Amino acid sequence: MGARCRFQPISRCSTEGRSNQTVAADLDGTLLVSRSAFPYFMLVALEAGSLLRALVLLVSVPFVYFIYLIISESVAINTFIFISFAGLKLRDIEMVARSVLPKFYAEDVHPQTWKVFNSFGKRYIITSNPRVLVEPFVKNFLGADKVLGTELEVTKSGRATGFVQKPGVLVGEHKREAIVREFGTDLPDLGLGDRETDHDFMSICKEGYMVPRTKCEPLPRNKLLSPVIFHEGRLVQRPTPLVALLTFLWMPIGIILSILRVYTNIVLPERIARYNYKLLGIKLTVKGIPPPPPKKGHPGVLFICNHRTVLDPVVTAVALGRKISCVTYSISKFSELISPIKAVALTREREKDAANIKALLEEGDLVICPEGTTCREPFLLRFSALFAELTDRIVPIAINTKQSVYYGTTVRGHKWLDPYFVFMNPMPTYEITFLNQLPMELTCKGGKSPFEVANYIQRVLAGTLGFECTNLTRKDKYSAIAGTDGRVTSSKKEKEQKKD
Repeated sequence: MGARCRFQPISRCSTEGRSNQTVAADLDGTLLVSRSAFPYFMLVALEAGSLLRALVLLVSVPFVYFIYLIISESVAINTFIFISFAGLKLRDIEMVARSVLPKFYAEDVHPQTWKVFNSFGKRYIITSNPRVLVEPFVKNFLGADKVLGTELEVTKSGRATGFVQKPGVLVGEHKREAIVREFGTDLPDLGLGDRETDHDFMSICKEGYMVPRTKCEPLPRNKLLSPVIFHEGRLVQRPTPLVALLTFLWMPIGIILSILRVYTNIVLPERIARYNYKLLGIKLTVKGIPPPPPKKGHPGVLFICNHRTVLDPVVTAVALGRKISCVTYSISKFSELISPIKAVALTREREKDAANIKALLEEGDLVICPEGTTCREPFLLRFSALFAELTDRIVPIAINTKQSVYYGTTVRGHKWLDPYFVFMNPMPTYEITFLNQLPMELTCKGGKSPFEVANYIQRVLAGTLGFECTNLTRKDKYSAIAGTDGRVTSSKKEKEQKKD
């Protein structure tokens, strides 16, 4: 008990005059509100591994927590590491750490610790977690200069063995040794921790403060150094043991419900499909006044909407109560086959795409998502200006969605499963807002450039939804999440690339 009393609570720590000093902070329970790293191991097991691996990890929780309380923290963490990482490619682990974990870390930052941590000129993280997991987030969003963490053992072929490199999991004395190796005699000015095993490294820092086990609201995500705009993964909520258990128990029910929601609506006329949505628990809210269908012999209206899920055009048709067509930058053959509306893939050849869009408008109403890809967060990507050159009958549509269990979008996963994951949620919610048709003076026919039209619609939709406009593109998203440029290659090219 005496050892615990040596360190004062972090509320006593001054943030004045720290810009030339160095801080070393623990992660779980210190910089993060949650004291458990289980959700992040679960995300790696599921996203880089498989559903079976994730289930094994969940089943192991009582056993591992018993080890943590009775034997040691180090053995418990080693067990989680082995189950989560053994046999996985390091490249896949790094991809999950970069594209999936930051969203969940960002929702769990401790406000008081962040205030102190952010006041220092040099910032170090000292954690028992594998370094590869936490490094992308703490460097990009918390401004950490370096991470001292547990190092995974990797084979020559680039696969994790499930074991860790010497000296082992960074707990207790190993944290102290890591600090001494890194800093030598010029030790950190401040050490921050939350548990007794942090006292070893905190005691050699010039100052040390403890983060007490008190409930607090996480730091708002907009207070971080940069926002999390792009992220991957199918799970919406941070998978604590209880949330993970409920998610897996819901899965078979969700699959059955999803199949019913997808296939019963394919054959139904759009007017009737809306009633079927209510019957099957799909919440659709329509605001504004949709334009009437085009008269015979007249071209259709071009609906311009932001892109939230693959089902945006389908739900728009249901909201209108009539058939429409859509063009998309990428759609799987299977999704195209089961789509209740006509879906045409763009070729990215400007003249050819323009001709296709004009032909579809001659047939009737058409919906386009000029962002070129979905965005889960309240941001709008840059709008392609091609559509503005092709018609002056433009109606913006603001689309918002709510998914409570599963995300219905993916970059690295199977895209043909996207509509099923949307409808696997207990009550998928869509809000469709029809805005007024653009007046002639705001179209290209009225003297505006295509870029001015596209940027104006982006601003109008952002204002309606309460979102933020960005200049980011599909290429930026795919580069951040998958390390590619977002181009859709043919199956033949894909096979050749895999061979290489």
